Amino acid sequence: MSSMDSGPQGLTRRSSRSAAAPNFSTEVFDHEVVPSSLGSIVPILRVATEIEPERPRVAYLCRFYAFEKADRLDPNSSGRGVRQFKTGLLQRLERENSSSLASRVKKSDAREIQSFYQQYYQNYVRALDKGEQADRAQLGKAYQTAGVLFEVLCAVNKTEKVEEVAPEIIAAATDVQEKKEIYTPYNILPLDSAGATQSIMQLEEVKASVAALWNTRGLNWPAEFERQRQKAGDLDLLDWLRAMFGFQRDNVRNQREHLILLLANNHTSLDPKPGPLHKLDERAIDAIMDKLFKNYRTWCKFLGRKHSLRLPQGQQEIQQRKILYMGLYLLIWGEAANVRFMPECLCYIFHNMAYELHGLLAGNVSIVTGENIKPSYGGDDESFLRKVITPIYHVIEKESKKSKHGKAPHSSWCNYDDLNEYFWSTDCFHLGWPMRDDGDFFKSTRDAVAKGRKGFNTKSESTGKSYFVETRTFWHIFRSFDRLWTFYILALQAMIIIAWHHNLSVADIFRKKMLHDLSSIFITASFLRFLQSVLDLILNFPGYHRWKFTDVLRNVLKILVSLAWAILLPLFYVHSFVAPNKIRDLLSKVDEVKGAPTLYVVVVILYLLPNLLAAVLFIFPMLRRWIENSDWHIIRLLLWWSQPRIYVGRGMHESQFSLLKYTIFWVLLLCSKFAFSYFVQIKPLVKPTKDIMNIRNVKYAWHEFFPQAKKHYGAVVSLWAPVVLVYFMDTQIWYAIYSTLYGGLVGAFDRLGEIRTLGMLRSRFQSLPGAFNTCLVPSDKTKKRGFSLSKRFAEVSASRRTEAAKFAQIWNEVICSFREEDLISDREMDMLLVPYSSDPSLKIIQWPPFLLASKIPIALDMAAQFRSRDADLWKRICSDEYMKCAVIECYESFKHLLNILVVGENEKRLSLGMIGIIIKEIESSISKNTFLENFRMSPLPTLCKKFVELVEILKVGDPSKRDTVVLLLQDMFEVVTRDMMVNEIRELAELGHGNKDSISRNQLFAGTLPKPSIIFPPVVTAEWEEQVRRLYILLTVKESASDVPTNLEARRRVAFFANSLFMDMPRAPRVRKMLAFSVMTPYYSEETVYSKSDLEMENEDDEWNNFMERVNCKNESEVRENEENILHLRHWVSLRGQTLCRTVRGMMYYRRALKLQAFLDMATEEEILKGYKAFTVPSEEDKKSQRSTYAQLEAVADMKFTYVATCQNYGNQKRSGDRRATDILNLMVNNPALRVAYIDEVEEGENGKVQKVYYSVLVKAVDTLDQEIYRIKLPGSAKVGEGKPENQNHAIIFSRGEALQTIDMNQDNYLEEALKMRNLLQEFKEDHGVRPPSILGVREHIFTGSVSSLAWFMSNQETSFVTIGQRVLARPLKVRFHYGHPDVFDRLFHITRGGISKASVGINLSEDIFAGFNSTLRRGNVTHHEYIQVGKGRDVGLNQISLFEAKVACGNGEQTLSRDVYRLGHRFDFFRMLSCYFTTVGFYISSVVVVITVYVFLYGRLYLSLSGLEAAIMKFARSKGDTALRTVMASQSLVQIGLLMALPMIMEIGLERGFRSAVSDMIIMQLQLAAVFFTFSLGTKVHYFGRTVLHGGAKYRATGRGFVVRHEKFAENYRMYSRSHFVKGMELMILLIAYKVYGSAAGFEWQKVVDDWDDWSKWMNNRGGIGVPATKSWESWWEEEQEHLHFTGFLGRFWEVVLSLRFFLYQYGIIYQLHVANGDKSIVVYGLSWLVIAAVIIILKIVSMGRKKFSADFQLMFRLLKLILFIGFMVTLVMLFVFLSLTVGDIFASLLAFIPTGWALLAISQALRPAVKALGMWGSVKALGRGYEYMMGLVMFLPVAILAWFPFVSEFQTRLLFNQAFSRGLQIQRILAGGKKNK
Repeated sequence: MSSMDSGPQGLTRRSSRSAAAPNFSTEVFDHEVVPSSLGSIVPILRVATEIEPERPRVAYLCRFYAFEKADRLDPNSSGRGVRQFKTGLLQRLERENSSSLASRVKKSDAREIQSFYQQYYQNYVRALDKGEQADRAQLGKAYQTAGVLFEVLCAVNKTEKVEEVAPEIIAAATDVQEKKEIYTPYNILPLDSAGATQSIMQLEEVKASVAALWNTRGLNWPAEFERQRQKAGDLDLLDWLRAMFGFQRDNVRNQREHLILLLANNHTSLDPKPGPLHKLDERAIDAIMDKLFKNYRTWCKFLGRKHSLRLPQGQQEIQQRKILYMGLYLLIWGEAANVRFMPECLCYIFHNMAYELHGLLAGNVSIVTGENIKPSYGGDDESFLRKVITPIYHVIEKESKKSKHGKAPHSSWCNYDDLNEYFWSTDCFHLGWPMRDDGDFFKSTRDAVAKGRKGFNTKSESTGKSYFVETRTFWHIFRSFDRLWTFYILALQAMIIIAWHHNLSVADIFRKKMLHDLSSIFITASFLRFLQSVLDLILNFPGYHRWKFTDVLRNVLKILVSLAWAILLPLFYVHSFVAPNKIRDLLSKVDEVKGAPTLYVVVVILYLLPNLLAAVLFIFPMLRRWIENSDWHIIRLLLWWSQPRIYVGRGMHESQFSLLKYTIFWVLLLCSKFAFSYFVQIKPLVKPTKDIMNIRNVKYAWHEFFPQAKKHYGAVVSLWAPVVLVYFMDTQIWYAIYSTLYGGLVGAFDRLGEIRTLGMLRSRFQSLPGAFNTCLVPSDKTKKRGFSLSKRFAEVSASRRTEAAKFAQIWNEVICSFREEDLISDREMDMLLVPYSSDPSLKIIQWPPFLLASKIPIALDMAAQFRSRDADLWKRICSDEYMKCAVIECYESFKHLLNILVVGENEKRLSLGMIGIIIKEIESSISKNTFLENFRMSPLPTLCKKFVELVEILKVGDPSKRDTVVLLLQDMFEVVTRDMMVNEIRELAELGHGNKDSISRNQLFAGTLPKPSIIFPPVVTAEWEEQVRRLYILLTVKESASDVPTNLEARRRVAFFANSLFMDMPRAPRVRKMLAFSVMTPYYSEETVYSKSDLEMENEDDEWNNFMERVNCKNESEVRENEENILHLRHWVSLRGQTLCRTVRGMMYYRRALKLQAFLDMATEEEILKGYKAFTVPSEEDKKSQRSTYAQLEAVADMKFTYVATCQNYGNQKRSGDRRATDILNLMVNNPALRVAYIDEVEEGENGKVQKVYYSVLVKAVDTLDQEIYRIKLPGSAKVGEGKPENQNHAIIFSRGEALQTIDMNQDNYLEEALKMRNLLQEFKEDHGVRPPSILGVREHIFTGSVSSLAWFMSNQETSFVTIGQRVLARPLKVRFHYGHPDVFDRLFHITRGGISKASVGINLSEDIFAGFNSTLRRGNVTHHEYIQVGKGRDVGLNQISLFEAKVACGNGEQTLSRDVYRLGHRFDFFRMLSCYFTTVGFYISSVVVVITVYVFLYGRLYLSLSGLEAAIMKFARSKGDTALRTVMASQSLVQIGLLMALPMIMEIGLERGFRSAVSDMIIMQLQLAAVFFTFSLGTKVHYFGRTVLHGGAKYRATGRGFVVRHEKFAENYRMYSRSHFVKGMELMILLIAYKVYGSAAGFEWQKVVDDWDDWSKWMNNRGGIGVPATKSWESWWEEEQEHLHFTGFLGRFWEVVLSLRFFLYQYGIIYQLHVANGDKSIVVYGLSWLVIAAVIIILKIVSMGRKKFSADFQLMFRLLKLILFIGFMVTLVMLFVFLSLTVGDIFASLLAFIPTGWALLAISQALRPAVKALGMWGSVKALGRGYEYMMGLVMFLPVAILAWFPFVSEFQTRLLFNQAFSRGLQIQRILAGGKKNK
């Protein structure tokens, strides 16, 4: 590996203070732009490009051969792009023929290529082949090139009919052919014979694992299988499995490395240590086996089958057999492709293949044939893929196609879960082995030829839905959480009953009559249970295909039993006081009949018995776990009744202590909620309700259908409905309050925010080395975990030099990384660094200069003015520890510097003697406490000034300043001897006066002969430079360094790192003993590195200035002057955007941290004191030597860390010449440890047909090109479900280790955080309750907060969620799932249980959280840790944020329908279920309830006022003096959920940045209209959540990950928000303000408003049609907006119509208020209003038809028609005014009445589109829709246009939007040109 990854992975130059410039190509390589069907010619074109500068003719011949080969591969040019490629290549050959011929060295082409081949072989291949010192990567590439050249040579010889080839060429070609096979490309382990000398292969644990895998004793090999390798003994256990079962070669290579690394890493981390390290310990094998096969064994037990892991007797054979089983499972998994999402299907395959494996090894004989058993599917190449995986894949693919890209109902097709759950039943064994084609599983792909012969078409059959059907309905909310809704409804009923009885005391509640009334809740409970039973049957009905008799029986019995209870309980309740006589007779045998309970009580007790049993199980979770995992038939029968027996969701209950914690949390919360609900919501409404029900003689304002109704139930419902809705919603608010308080408390106990400012850091810096050594330095001592009130760490004394040096290495690397990232300047870096190599003479710790700054000048002033005793002066200096250290260090450095500088012979005798005398005198005086008596202090500043001048000259090292140095030394000598010394020493006096007898003629320090008196400039070493620079800072910095570093991000990071060291974390193990881990980043086609054309130069900030300093440029123009600087700039900009480049740089910090930590683990004390810096830039010799420290560090890092970027389109991007491919290649070149996995789509011909074949490919960079490592064929396209999880799934086979971190493409990492990864991974081994962790949650830092106010709001909201929110989810609630991508998975746990995400189309849109659901249901444990963090970017513009909110809301809508949420809702205990509900889908349901509450409240008010009830109620209240009733009627306050949702945000800011910051931030946010934004955001969530549950249509919405806040066109905003916000009339104005304030960065500018209007008008008028996008035409957009209605079911359409009916209320209420109605309340008035609507529609239709028929040919007739209509309209209007008292007010009121009616008609027509189209009215509906859109657009445009006239509005808006950016300095530049060029 190169050293590039030891430095920064970026475009920065590495000197002592900056980073290295990488190779950075900007060209797309022509040899990569090749059609997929011609992929085999790419190596030839690569060679041509490589050798072209040296031998153009040979390059020409290579290209010519490539052309010939392409023509042979596809002679008819039938493949995509082949014809164009061949034409282009031929044109190039024609152009280059003559020029290359002219440069030919030999007479013929054959001789030319032969001579070059010989030259290449001798001068390059042989020169590189230096045994152990050889660069393996270069040598492998050289052999590949030589092989290609020989192939071309043979072709040229054939063309020129050269028959003889020189023997040396033949010998060379033979050698090349042999070596080519040896030097195969490898990933981490070079497992070929040439790789044995590599450093990583020399590790004992690797040797042990390799030896175990190569133990093939006793195995029978097929004779024809790889004979040469068999002879050589070069085959291992996995090769044998390949020979037996037909796995792919590269799959075997990949899993071989995987298995060796797993075994090796486990072997070395064993405790106690394994005996001989070179022999694989059995414990390591067992540990891996237990993890790999835990799910398989559980599955076998669940299905009642014996597992196939059968072991032999002999110890040696046992190890071999175990490795064979593990290898078999990994090979199956590695080739399973999409089947990996079906873990129990893999178990089924493994079960049968392992059984066959056992038969093969045991030598079992077939009863039928009498021969040894052979594998069912044979061992042919790719037979496993073709015969096992592909048929299953075809089922997945066929079912996925039925989904119609997520538009079909979920019930009409089988997703991954349905297909996997087929293997949860013993029925799966009916498939047999080999699998039968006619099995139930293969129904959907079965050939229907036989049926076709019968002469009728058949619909393809389906495997059928499994235990659960995702039916699209809101009833899932009740069905999944029925216990919650039942509890709330019963509690509401009980509270209303209690409140209805006035003035009850607590004792009154327990009276018989009251208890009798309260007991009615059991009747309600029975009805709700009946409802649940019916829903279970109805919603699961589409899954009848796979119903078993027992399932049907259970459902029917449940319904019958619940129906019986629903009938019995009311009957006995009504007759409970007077029991029937016959029953009394039966009870007469009881002695005291009076004391016998009433029958109703008996029935209730019987009804509650199952609940009592559930309560017992709740109290004892251990018992419940045992019961759910039990195989006893009686227990199975009981469980069968309570819940269906399924494979997941069993035994996932927590420990008693965990249960107690979250139970207390919820009991307190529910007590608060119910107390509030009773006293504030319910009780105050009872009296007004009774009053309303008693009102008589109401004068209705409209036609009342039930005028005789006495109780006014409409008014009562209007009053109670909003309150009841708030009652069901407000638990969400109580949860926000309690989680805030608890989360804040836990955060404080976790020590978050203890160090949050530089002042706090300085005050605790002395404890930092101690904390560092306790947390980050491995030790054999076990660290006690847990909380303590005072957490102190031993301060590292100067005597413990190694520990202090280790801290210095780490601290300095962190500071250097800050400089590389341009967070700090050179000066700040010098202020923050600690000396790398500590001076042994110093008896103090050398602190960073920022702590010692100004200490020396202060000490000098103090000493110069001091007149007291020595002890007092020293006491004052020692009172400040940092001042004491600074004084001692400066004094010692002064001596050291003079010692190096003064070297003359005479001076050695005299000068050094003289200096020695002075120093001896000083130290003698100090020891005797007579220093102030013997030395005057007032000249001390003069001496210091001279010394500073000397240090300044030494710092520069200018040889011309030698004379100045001499003079300065003489001046200093005089100051000391003449001014400072009180008693003159005789020897010094003589020297000072220049006595000719005692000294030479040369003046003091000025001698040059025979040897100079001083060495100047001195020999410059890194140590010398560092010492001089540090001394200069200590002496010269007079001001306090309290503002170092100045950059806010640097401050935050250094404070968090320091703080985290005082938090509770496991002790770090040695790097060799830590868990190995991988990082995986999915990438599609986002930005990798910004291009030159993207760059724009605008705002400056401190990071920009630091960058300019690093590249040695004074101004911007200099940066653009040379190409290298532009590359630096591109990289610098990219590292500040949300780019892949930034993510890769961040993740590669893990490797850099591991190498540093491995060095500290391995290095001797001498090497540590010497400093890690000596190893960061190794010599060429060290790079080549496999035994150097550098090589060993690389090897350890490779063992422990793998980074795979899953760039699925990389192959296509290369072939199409996409710039992104070059950028990705550059990332690989600059980060040699980075691997890229992609899906290669190759066109291959078979039987004359060209078809696409798909491969999973892994590549790495060698030299400046990519090199293919593995190519594994897939059964078909990898993407049959959701894109991102499918992308992760194809690449997961290339990951390594036992942990896996999933990192998104908008994330970042920091070196100081990477240092704590060892600690985090240890959490897998820590005690976290009943089960070990399966996912480690990690907090995120949102780095996009400073772009705009919106980004700041979003950042704060997100930060509170990923910190305090998830802290509470994990502790105490135990319901944290997988939200943030930094989470670290237990890799082996998840790859055996379906992977790290789910991928079914639509339902798994939020793929990440399903990983958490799956993990929890499969008995995993998700934890959360806050001592380590990862950076994350969020969306910054309103449209981006809205798209993100829409995606999350749609995802939650789909979750509501999912089986995972249903199972969690039913399998969790009651309180954990509450936690699950309110922290997942419950939040969105509560949001929907908030919006519904607003609607219900306002429509209720509208009903009361329009009907006349409100006037009657107020009149009654005034007459009775009833203030309570008037208060209730006037109340319009609703709980502002948005404000209370901000509570966690305030708490987290307060905790981590101080509560003063929290309060000020909250005030600023309110001033910047954060409340408006959060209300707007609420609207987005509710719209998309509701629409998804009702109609579907959930899809991934790309937000763009941009950083630009730019002006969006009005039409774009209209398209985005029209349906989700603008049509919500109640909120129109507030939403309008939010949209215009935040929607565009330059919204209120007149010219832009004009442009927007033109653009919008064009968009409205453009006609739609096929191929016209929604952005170009209103018609296309309108059709797209209704897309969800095309695919919705009957229920979806029904509810759409029902919801639209509310708009008719306006018309019905308002027309009776018109003067023209003349007080008439009959229904006829309402009927006439519809006549008006009908008349208007007819007139518009006539005009429309007239325009079509007459406007062209009969223009006059059309004008006359319009005139007649106009006259008729005017006459009608006049008549209405004159005869029917119509007023102008009536006209406006009519508009208010008819506009909502028109909208209702429009909405209903859209819902009933097929019927409307059949009536031929669709054109009219479209015209009506266009009219409404025009009207809404105008209403919204007017205020914007008016505001845009005033220039100050634009300035105000900019300030409002970018307040954060102005006040903090733009941390993220507006660096993309889109803002100015295009917008």
